[in-house]
This record gives sequence, structure tokens and C-alpha cells, in this order.
Amino acid sequence: MVRNDLRNIAIIAHVDHGKTTLVDEMLKFGGLFRENQAIGERIMDSNDLERERGITILAKNTSTFYKDAKINIVDTPGHADFSGEVERILKMVNGVLLLVDAAEGPMPQTRFVLQKAIELGHKVIVVINKIDRPDARVYEVPDEVLELLLELDANDEQLDSPVVFCSGRKGTASLTPDDAGSDLTPLFEMILQHIPAPEGDENGEGQMLVSSVDYNEYVGKIAIGRIERGSFKLKQDVLVCDYHLTDVNRKSRITAMFQIDGLARVPAESGSVGDIVCISGIEDISIGNTICSALAADPLPFVKIGEPTMEMTFSVNNSPFAGREGKYVTTRHIRDYLFKEAIKDMSLRVSETNSADSYNVCGRGEMHLSILMENMRREGYEFMVSTPRIIYREIDGVVCEPIDRCIIDVPRESVSAVMERMGYRKGELVEMRPKGERMHLEFLIPTRGLFGYKTEFLTDTKGEGTINTLFEGYQPDRGEIQKRFTGSLIAYETGEATSYGLFNAQDRGIMFINPATKVYEGMLVGMSPKGEDIVVNVCKKKHLTAIRSTGADEALRLVTPKKMSLEEALEFIGEDELIEVTPKSIRLRKRILVGALRAKDKSKK
Repeated sequence: MVRNDLRNIAIIAHVDHGKTTLVDEMLKFGGLFRENQAIGERIMDSNDLERERGITILAKNTSTFYKDAKINIVDTPGHADFSGEVERILKMVNGVLLLVDAAEGPMPQTRFVLQKAIELGHKVIVVINKIDRPDARVYEVPDEVLELLLELDANDEQLDSPVVFCSGRKGTASLTPDDAGSDLTPLFEMILQHIPAPEGDENGEGQMLVSSVDYNEYVGKIAIGRIERGSFKLKQDVLVCDYHLTDVNRKSRITAMFQIDGLARVPAESGSVGDIVCISGIEDISIGNTICSALAADPLPFVKIGEPTMEMTFSVNNSPFAGREGKYVTTRHIRDYLFKEAIKDMSLRVSETNSADSYNVCGRGEMHLSILMENMRREGYEFMVSTPRIIYREIDGVVCEPIDRCIIDVPRESVSAVMERMGYRKGELVEMRPKGERMHLEFLIPTRGLFGYKTEFLTDTKGEGTINTLFEGYQPDRGEIQKRFTGSLIAYETGEATSYGLFNAQDRGIMFINPATKVYEGMLVGMSPKGEDIVVNVCKKKHLTAIRSTGADEALRLVTPKKMSLEEALEFIGEDELIEVTPKSIRLRKRILVGALRAKDKSKK
């Protein structure tokens, strides 16, 4: 059976190339909204964090209609840290729209996601987006995409991929770079012509690979996937199978079924070959499982998701200010949240530790883990996290560490500063070439060498450089890296910071806090340019005397403090420091708060 009334596509691209904006226009063109309906920008970015940062974090399904066909669209993340979302979602579709910025051309993440699509044999439509940019290179970029397809060993059919020129913001498309177009008709026509319709045995026993799992407090886990064979009906008995455990099959029943219609999940009585459906009622379902008819257990193979490369320890907050701001502060709350997230995110691993109140969380990168932390604090959780650590592996008896390919574009005058920093961090230059007025540099660098580098990079390049990283593989351990050349300013006592105390302390370094901020002993209140820790008394008060001095009534001039974001805090902290994360505050602290105990611990080492 061929479902000519259906197409399943994913939109893949590098971060900030306009995927979500184009999806908005595709939904409007498909008649999803009334003409007078108020619609915001980036409708698919439903998460507050996605809207604030302007990036897609979670892959999301939607659908629209063109002529007599329903087009299921999956909007995927563009950031490398969320590439696990892209890898599994590609199993649900028959083709991809490869979105490329008309000025920037193919970028590192474009290569990564396109490679996955090519390995699966998907048909590709190349969409050159943002052709209305003044610096657009509409004639050169298609050639660059073709070169990329050749590099990735695309087959002949993929090398002949059609090219569509779009302006996602204006909602226009055309087949030639000189024609701006009036609407998205050429894009939709190309999807119907070039993307194959789903095929399968309509009369066979039901079979569906679970590509995504959502969680709802009312119905529990919701399995999302494409029906590969046969059909499924509401209240039907099914078997849950695993490709790696062919002899372990669990019986269950479909209690609710939904199909995606626009932005909503609409209740459905049944689904057949090619449909992307959401099924609830099946306990202990996970990504990679196959839901089969009760009469035939036939599991499908699942794409191997890349392993995490970094881990951190999440633990219960035990600072003197614990429990003042958070709603969920106990071990049980933190454990439940982390294990629930690990079900939805295949790139996340959560494991118990020797301590009853801490858990090891492994992820793809600093951003991956910082987004998890940000979501937790917004939902009312209070906890502490350690400095990130990389995950070593032993390969053929040799200890190996994860290596990233770091792609940098900088102004020519910043090259020497970047090269010097990369040298400290054990980066190995593999490519260097001019790119217009700028220089293009590529390094192979240990993942741990990039901890704390992004802030330095922006300073070194005066904010004009761009940096992208992709996981390259494992290579032998490159030895010790000194990533931090600064020390910390540590609060001497518990109390409230005063202007007088901060005025006397600010000569020692850069402060993190304002006057009237409550602090406790062992909390980090600033950064010292020297490579050693300094204890400062920011709670010190000026004692009144009967004798007036010439400068007694002069105003104390305080330097504006540096406010640390979650990512900056992760980059800054050392091995003996922690971040205290609460819904209202991000505090940095020493692992051992009392100064005398810290000194004793240091002398032991």
C-alpha cells in the first residue's frame, strides 16, 4: 500500500538558520490559522527557555495540509548538544528538508545531521533560506551544499537533490535564485513530488517503532512513532518488544490514541501504515522499543544514539540557605525528576552514587546539562551541582578521552590570541584558511579543554568570533590541562554584604554580588586575578567614631558586579567548588565551607 495522501518530513539545519520560522509560515500557508487570528513568532518553540534563547531544544511534531495530502513535519534542534533528538527523530520520516542559510552556507551541525539522514537513505530537498539577506550568496551556497553531499558519500539520487530558494520570514519560495516568489507553493509542490509517500503492508500485523516518549501526569508515558506495517486500534491488545532482547515481550493495551493535527493532538480511533501516532496506556515503554500486534512479535532495529561525553553530580542542597527558595528540595524529588527526564532524552544517563543524596548525570555537553538545570530551577527545584567531568574510555588497553572538532571563524587580528588559548588547552590545528575578511580555523581539542573557553573566546575576539563544536571521537588521553588561571574570593563569615565591606574587597578582584546580598561562610563572592583563593570580609561594617576625618563623608564608589549565568558558573568553578541552584538564585560555594576545615583538607592532599 502507498499512502499518497501523506508525507512525513523532518527539517534539519544548523542552529539559527531559520527552521522554526519557516515551519510557522508552512503552517499558516496550510490554513492552520484563521486570517484574523493573532499568532506569535516561532510557534513551535513552546518551551519558555526555547523562546528566550531563540533555539529549538526539543524535536516537535506538527502537521499541515496541501491539496489532498497531510504533511507531518518534525522541527528538530540545531545545536550539537541536542543531536540525540535529531538522530532518533529521523527514523520517523521518509525525507528531509535541509535548511541552509543563504549567507553562512553549510555549517558544522549541517554536516552532522545531513550525514545521519544520508546513512538512513532519506531523500533530501535543499532549502536555501534567508535569500532576502543583503549578504546572501545564492549562487555559491548550492555548490557548497553539493560539495558537502559529495564529502558525505551521498548516493546518486541524493546528489541530484532539488534546490528551493526561500525567505522563511516572508513566507515565499521559488525554484530560481532571481525570483523571490509570492508564497510557499513551490516548496509544497516539491515535497509532494520528491519526498516518497509512506509504503507498507496494510493488511499485515501491526508494527510501530517508538522514536520519542513524552510524559503526562494524567496518562503517564506517551509513545510516539510511525506505523511501519498494518494498523492499530483503540483498546487493542499489543506486545512491546525490544530488538536487543528478542525473547522478552510484554503484553499491554492501547488505552488512548492521538494523531497530530496542526499543533494539537487529536483523539483517534485508529492509525494505519505511515501515520505518526501517539499511544498511551503502555507502562515501561522506552525509545527504541517496538509496539507489535499481539499475534506477531517482530521488533525493528533502532539507530544507535551517540553516547554522552560529560558527567556532573547533582545533589541535595546542604548550604546554610537550603530550603528557603525551592519548592522541591528532597532527594526523592530530585531523583524522580532526573529519572523521568532520562526516559524522554536518550542522550541523558542518570545513575545512583555511593551517597544517598547525590546522582551522576551524563550528557552531551555543557549546554545540554545547563538546560536541564535551568528547567529544574524554573519548576521549583533546589539542588547543587559539581564541576563537569569528562567520561574516559579504555580502547585496546589505552585510556582515551572525547575529542571535539572546534570550528572557529574570527577576524584576522584575533587569530594569535585564539591560537595561544588553544595551545594551553591542548588543541591541535588541523585546518586554517582565509574566508573573506576573516580566518577559518579548525582544531581537534579535548572536550575538557573547552570547559570555560567560550567566555574567554568572546573577550579575545571582541564579540566578533563564532565558535562551533562537534564530537569527533575518542583519542588517547592528552595529559593535564590547566583550564583556570584565576582564584576565588571567599566570604569570611555569614551575614549581609555591606557597601563598606565590598569597597574594601573589590581591590582584590571582580565581585559577583551587590550590597545587601545575604552571604554565608565559604560562599564565592568574587574572582581573584591571582591563581589563588583569597578570603574577604564583605560583611564588614564601618565603626563610628567621634573624630571626623577629611574623607569620612565621601561616597563609596562600587564597581558593578559580574552576574554569573548558569553556563558561566559551570565554566568558572573548580574541582573543590559547587554551584547552588535555586529558583531565585545561583550561588557559587566551596565544597567545604569552613575555612579551618578547608585548610586541613588541603594540607592532607
